[in-house]
Amino acid sequence: MTKADLVDIVATGTGLTKLETEAVIEGFFNSVIESLKAGKGIEIRGFGTFKVRKKSARLARNPKTGEKVNVPEHYVPVFKFSKDFKTAVSKGMAQKETI
Repeated sequence: MTKADLVDIVATGTGLTKLETEAVIEGFFNSVIESLKAGKGIEIRGFGTFKVRKKSARLARNPKTGEKVNVPEHYVPVFKFSKDFKTAVSKGMAQKETI
């Protein structure tokens, strides 16, 4: 599913125009990014949690040349699905398989 597909589905479900829906979705995405940049986590009950995780500096290897490369310390966004989310997806996939 692409962002355009998501906009279509949400617009149909809410009665908003596609332009309004796209603005809402963009606003949500930007809010998540800005919160994570500020070091704040986001918890959406029943959906999941967005956080930033610190990765330590390490020595890696370039697979093409075999040369050792120093990877500096950096931060990565992570998302952890809620138990409800996982259960809903699992049940949906199980129903799909029985059809």
